[in-house]
Amino acid sequence: MATEKIIMAGFGGQGIMSMGQLLTYAGMIEDKQVSWSPSYGPEMRGGTANCSVIVSDSLIGSPIINNDATASVVMNLPSLLKFEKQVIKGGNLVVNSSLIEKKAERKDLNVYYVAANEIATEIGNNKVANMVILGAYIELTKIVSQESIVEAMKKVFGPSKQHLVELNKEALKCGAKEV
Repeated sequence: MATEKIIMAGFGGQGIMSMGQLLTYAGMIEDKQVSWSPSYGPEMRGGTANCSVIVSDSLIGSPIINNDATASVVMNLPSLLKFEKQVIKGGNLVVNSSLIEKKAERKDLNVYYVAANEIATEIGNNKVANMVILGAYIELTKIVSQESIVEAMKKVFGPSKQHLVELNKEALKCGAKEV
């Protein structure tokens, strides 16, 4: 891996920012260069929440991802419509097929459809759909290890939510099996 530039997007409340933070912390744990840029739009009114994450073996010149994302992880239809075009040719597009029935339009991307909400419900909590899709993305790219994500959970979740680590770990594994 040289540099991964990822746009993660969905609607407010889907855990988009948490996914980005976990990926960033996991990169730090593995001594990589990282950047996390949240974008808070009008998500309270049903708009798109997104963040840009860069994980690299070398120094990051700019935290801005401008039509040069190596991947996009999209959790809802507005995110697919907005961010599919920002992925470079040959890049990865990971789509939450539970909430997005539309297929990707571009044929020059590697597209993966993951039924994140259904899988999350099967393992007992529909709130871990973000971890299912993150598990799929990590399995595809090997950008960081699942172990580093789990370690990052301990930091991001804090002591009051340590009981959620096992469930989220299971969600990561289930997502990885989907790709």
